[in-house]
Amino acid sequence: INAEYMGLFAPGASETCPQIQMAPKKDQKEAAAAATAAAAAAPKKTGEGINTKLALVMKSGKYTLGYKSTLKALRAGKAKLILLASNVPPLRKSEIEYYALLSKTLVEHYKGDNINLGTACGKYYRVCTLAITDAGDSDLIKALQEGSSTA
Repeated sequence: INAEYMGLFAPGASETCPQIQMAPKKDQKEAAAAATAAAAAAPKKTGEGINTKLALVMKSGKYTLGYKSTLKALRAGKAKLILLASNVPPLRKSEIEYYALLSKTLVEHYKGDNINLGTACGKYYRVCTLAITDAGDSDLIKALQEGSSTA
């Protein structure tokens, strides 16, 4: 397609468009340096993400996957933390939250859907709910309790 035909350039004009001006390279370098300095000055998160902590729970802790076994763990009072995927049906979510309220168990809403939660658990299938009964070597429960108390 001819650029002159499209009206982007005036006939006989050079390749540069007069309406769009590029910033000089010197300004780009200064902006990049300022952005790098601002990123270095910002406080960095030293904590690992929830997925790595969850992987450590899977390796060293005790847990149950699935809706029915999560309810059993809540009724028995064994669950210390409940993870719910983002696409859990509302009725199931409210039922689990109600049981967790009665048993004073922490409920965390996982940012990803059930496919992502299953992958984070190291499984090749979907996981909508996860009950952690023993965190093992992971500090996931402490980190989430501190996060919920500051919010």
